[in-house]
Amino acid sequence: MMLKDIKFIRDDIEEGIPMGYVPKYLCDLHTHTTCSDGHDTPKELVGRAVNAGMKIIAVTDHEVIPVESIIENNKKINIVDYAKDKGLKLIRGIEISCDTDNEDVHIIGLGCNWEDAYFQLLQTEIQQGKTESCRELIEVLNKKGININWEEILKINNIEDHPELIQKKQLFEMMVMKGYVKSWKEGKELIQSDQSLKVKRKKPDPVEAIKKIHETGGIAILAHPYLIDEDVSYKGKKLTRDQYIELLIKASLDGIEACYSYDKTSYRGRMTKAEIEKEIRERYTDKVPIISGGSDYHADYKKQAVNSRELGECGIELQYFYDNTLLKRL
Repeated sequence: MMLKDIKFIRDDIEEGIPMGYVPKYLCDLHTHTTCSDGHDTPKELVGRAVNAGMKIIAVTDHEVIPVESIIENNKKINIVDYAKDKGLKLIRGIEISCDTDNEDVHIIGLGCNWEDAYFQLLQTEIQQGKTESCRELIEVLNKKGININWEEILKINNIEDHPELIQKKQLFEMMVMKGYVKSWKEGKELIQSDQSLKVKRKKPDPVEAIKKIHETGGIAILAHPYLIDEDVSYKGKKLTRDQYIELLIKASLDGIEACYSYDKTSYRGRMTKAEIEKEIRERYTDKVPIISGGSDYHADYKKQAVNSRELGECGIELQYFYDNTLLKRL
């Protein structure tokens, strides 16, 4: 079964937004749904975006061909058309976790030909590796006295029939539910900081991912660059984060995410998100065609997360989107 044919519908969750919430940006190019580790269905995400007054959103679920349709009144409707009828431009995208040896190297692909065989192969191979690594991580955690359960994680995330959809973030959320950590962020930091808990899985090479996104007609954007460690190892060479990003730019990277919700994620540095955005703009505005932005919205409030990310809290200005040569073709 193709993921684009799966119906992600749950009617027990409302599309409401926080009382009085006004998004800072009406264009958000980084969001997630239940197709990966988000908690809004694609239909709910559209509803929430419309209710919030958003004008453009990109759905960028992890390593899955972006959902093509939703169900409305028992009929299958193209999700882009569904959103358009509500005054929202929806861009189908993907977020690819790259580089086996480095954490949080994520390349966002927008506007690709999703029928290309590359994405079906990517989806199959990555999901298989992710499933195996999550099972292995659960075993490692259990040996450390952190008792979380594979079947329970599948059940609580409504993916019992599709275990290939499991995401590592769902393990962190289960650690919160069991009382081992206070937040999914704390769970992620625990695993990243403890070498005995590290479980590596094979990931695509970022240079190859950029190449394939271009070959399929898409735009490649580096997500949350400052979540990447300041010192990295790439193909046996020690590099600084800046050198690593320069390597990706030389590989024809189209954009870098500057406006991002670092204060609500696993960022371990000392800079504020405003300082990071300023630095990225100063360093890379003349080096890449797109300075992007997005909230990385996951509907974490549904998991009682404290200080959860909201649509449009980070993003880009509408005029920038429509003035940018690459973005306006989407």
